[in-house]
Amino acid sequence: MTIDTGAIRVAPVETARDMQAFIDLPKRLYRGHAGYVPHLDMERRDTFSPKKNPYFEHAEVRFWLARREGRVVGRISAQVDRAHLERYDDSTGLFGCLDAEDDAAVYAALFAAAEAWLREKGLSRARGPLSLSINEEVGLQIDGFDSRSMLLVPYHPPYAQARVEAQGYAKIKDVVSYDYDVQNAAPTLGRKLIERGGLAGRVKVRTVDMKRFDAEVRTLVDIFNDAWSDNWGFVPFTQAEIAVAAKTLKPVVVRDLAIFVDVDGETVAFILALANLNEALRDLEGKMLPFGWAKLAWRLLVDKPRTARVPLMGVRKKFRNHPLLGAGLAMMAIDALRENGKRIGMNHAELGWILEDNKPTNNIIRSVGGRIYKVHRIYQKDLA
Repeated sequence: MTIDTGAIRVAPVETARDMQAFIDLPKRLYRGHAGYVPHLDMERRDTFSPKKNPYFEHAEVRFWLARREGRVVGRISAQVDRAHLERYDDSTGLFGCLDAEDDAAVYAALFAAAEAWLREKGLSRARGPLSLSINEEVGLQIDGFDSRSMLLVPYHPPYAQARVEAQGYAKIKDVVSYDYDVQNAAPTLGRKLIERGGLAGRVKVRTVDMKRFDAEVRTLVDIFNDAWSDNWGFVPFTQAEIAVAAKTLKPVVVRDLAIFVDVDGETVAFILALANLNEALRDLEGKMLPFGWAKLAWRLLVDKPRTARVPLMGVRKKFRNHPLLGAGLAMMAIDALRENGKRIGMNHAELGWILEDNKPTNNIIRSVGGRIYKVHRIYQKDLA
């Protein structure tokens, strides 16, 4: 699907050179923006590769570049996620990887290409941005533009919101991210809730066993898939995605910040914080050569990141729905994260994203001192 308006031409990404231009565009658009740090090129190539990313096993994806007089001025993707369609049967396609110059005509041409392709696939609704799925980078940033850049949290400039909405897209959900002051947060009521719920002496809080890392990741994802299965838009991780996640996450997992909670020997809750790789990537422009690898290694091993992101946490349903135990188990995990984080010199953690209307989780995070500092919006449009 190619769109040519005369001034702007939107064409599919077809070559390795096109893909590099697709990866490079945000660097040029957002260079110098306080909230933006480029991804590593190699990580983006793997994410966008059908050979490397198991998402493509259940999804069909197309990428486009917009050019004006040969110069790249915008990009977009569109996805048909069969796992989503099998779960919801809602004729909804996805869009993502949306970045463009502040130009209404560019946004119009990009969406025209993505929407036409989704219609060709028989879909009647477009939702996004999801880059590429609900389990990866979610939403269009609409607040917190100058806040710290975080691993796998998308950045968009302030003008993007109006440009997207001008194409007929309306909010379907907001997701929020919280700043958690690790050094100054107070202890939670978790242990008291556990005692009142009748589990005193039966709960053990522990850190990840790195010698059994792959098995621990499988346990974590099993809890996540159970805990969040009723969440809006939820699509479970596949076994292949779990395997890749284990390999990808290991370098940025901080042992002391990967917390599991066991009840009577069964692991029933967790919280996972990842070292904020973006601190180390801040001036590499996505490149590992010629000296990027040395800077990255030094910053990760010696000048360690002082911020972290909590992308995943969960409590098994059989405890989560209890009036005391769900919150108690989650708070005990957060307490361990806080205590360990203080000990190793972690300053702040980002907790998110959380659906704006997920009252139980939002209430827990607010009660332990979390402060909303970023908001991302998921949009939807009927394609009839």
